[in-house]
Amino acid sequence: MKWALHDGWVMTQRELAHLARQPAQIVVMLLFPVLLVLMFGFVLGGGMSVAGGGDYREYLLPGMFAMTMLFGVESTFAAIATDTGSGVTDRFRSLPMAASAQVTGRTLADLLTSALGLLVMLGCGLAVGWRWHDGFAGALAAVGLLLWLRFAVLWVGVYLGLLSGNPQLLVAVQILVWPVAFLSSALASPQDMPDWLGALSHWNPLSATADATRALFGNPGGGDTWPALLWPTVLTAVFVPLSIRQYRRLSR
Repeated sequence: MKWALHDGWVMTQRELAHLARQPAQIVVMLLFPVLLVLMFGFVLGGGMSVAGGGDYREYLLPGMFAMTMLFGVESTFAAIATDTGSGVTDRFRSLPMAASAQVTGRTLADLLTSALGLLVMLGCGLAVGWRWHDGFAGALAAVGLLLWLRFAVLWVGVYLGLLSGNPQLLVAVQILVWPVAFLSSALASPQDMPDWLGALSHWNPLSATADATRALFGNPGGGDTWPALLWPTVLTAVFVPLSIRQYRRLSR
């Protein structure tokens, strides 16, 4: 275990070093969610209402926090697929290092950058008038749920990257991500949707986290916490074994 943790941390440093050499990528990663907040909060938000009442921006921001955690699957997929397709993963597999080190390093590095992005989003929310109302402990629990969702999504990206080995398929992943993001309660209440669409939105894992964080932040549109714990747990339980299996099959 000590060897695996050490090798995983070395690979984490590798991924962070790559990011440090690509400042433009970091800037885009941090600014894109901010632009979405400004667009939906100020350009389109004037025509939006919240079921049950409340300020739309206070409803919107927790949904945007959750969407930011989902969008990270694309960068994870691209990094894993690039290493797999270019032979870097095969080179790592030939070295005397823990077999889990590459994917562990990637997931930890992405989790750290996601935490930074979430911090920027929280600052953006405070700047546009969003507030949490149920104390610091509730806000901290909400941040924990958001990062738990991100951790689960990371493994989805790892598996898809290992499975494809082709970073050019990133467009296909984006085509899958955007419907998941918009068919949720992140931007609009399921109660305002047609019945069949509202049902899809209600069972969306992104909706579970968005609604739970709204409740913990004390914002309108809040829901139960347990689905936000359950969905990422299920995704992690499914995609971690799939990722490990696919990693072991790469040499076959």
